[in-house]
Amino acid sequence: MDFIEANNLSGLVIGLATFLIIGLFHPLVIKGEYYFGVKIWVVFAVLGVFSCLLSVMMSNFILSVIMGVIAFSSFWSIGEVFSQRKRVEKGWFPKREKKG
Repeated sequence: MDFIEANNLSGLVIGLATFLIIGLFHPLVIKGEYYFGVKIWVVFAVLGVFSCLLSVMMSNFILSVIMGVIAFSSFWSIGEVFSQRKRVEKGWFPKREKKG
């Protein structure tokens, strides 16, 4: 962390982390809705609250910001899960067939 701060790379590290986190949450929403339906929103809510708490507790600026990005990406994903259900109903994504 000292190298990052000494070379003024904090913005780039945070930007890269944000890019990767958003890129990770996109397939999590799609797969989560596919396998668990919209009830997966609870997991995103718990992850968001937990990440908010961690962000406030972190003393390191970069890690605090990254936890904040995870928190609000989780909160955003709650709405996206319900939007994903609508996209599945429109036929834009495959619907999981229930076995049994």
